[in-house]
Amino acid sequence: MDGIMAYISVNFIGFATKVLLAIVVFLVGRAVIKRVVAEVDKALDRKKVDPMIHSFSHSCLNALFYVILFIVTISILGVQMTSLVAILGAATLAVGLALQGSLANFAGGFLIVLFKPFEVGDFVEAAGYTGSVAAVQIFYTVINTVDNRRIIIPNGELSNNSIVNYTRNNVRRVDINFGISYGNDYKKAIDLLRGIADSQEKVLREPGVQIRLKEFGDSSVNITYRAWAKTSDYWDVYFDTMEMAKDTFDREGIEIPFPQLDVHFNPKSLEQGQ
Repeated sequence: MDGIMAYISVNFIGFATKVLLAIVVFLVGRAVIKRVVAEVDKALDRKKVDPMIHSFSHSCLNALFYVILFIVTISILGVQMTSLVAILGAATLAVGLALQGSLANFAGGFLIVLFKPFEVGDFVEAAGYTGSVAAVQIFYTVINTVDNRRIIIPNGELSNNSIVNYTRNNVRRVDINFGISYGNDYKKAIDLLRGIADSQEKVLREPGVQIRLKEFGDSSVNITYRAWAKTSDYWDVYFDTMEMAKDTFDREGIEIPFPQLDVHFNPKSLEQGQ
């Protein structure tokens, strides 16, 4: 009995020592990882690396270091490397089957960084959301919407669907349709709209402004207004044009009609009770 207790005592002390050492190594390793990753971040900042590559590299480096730290910590506890490799292999297979979506997201993130359909700071429309790209992480992309919501979108979904990038091109066309009454002079309305375009400094002179009669609607004659502006000035031009057009049309007697329905009565039908 004394021999058994002595054996347990000796082995317990040895195992407890390994556990304490593993804890110390893990804590020190975690601190080292944070320091190393921070230094890498500073180096990337100094070299002015693309923010998207920066954030993706940060996520990958962090994950890699923690995997290494986990292996080192487990080996300190006495787990044989051959057994550990076998366990990790089986675990990788099981996790891979269970997390196919995550692997697809990782691959999607890699493709986004490689082909750059957008960059951090770009204003995009993707997966049903519109906003500015805040970061591209290892498994997902972060988008801040115009009303300041933070949207997390899996990279796999982004890489397999259409993306509208409003920022990539420096110039955008402002398209607005104006409806005026059939009783108004459409040529006068076109001249007034052209004057509005000419008065705006943010409207580009090239490739020029196009203002034409577009179609005859049910209740209005529709005029299309197409002007070019820098992407950064798009909404200023849009809202300024709308406000100036309303003020100018009111001042010049150009009517913007409501939807109308003409009803015709046949007097003879009324007399016959039909």
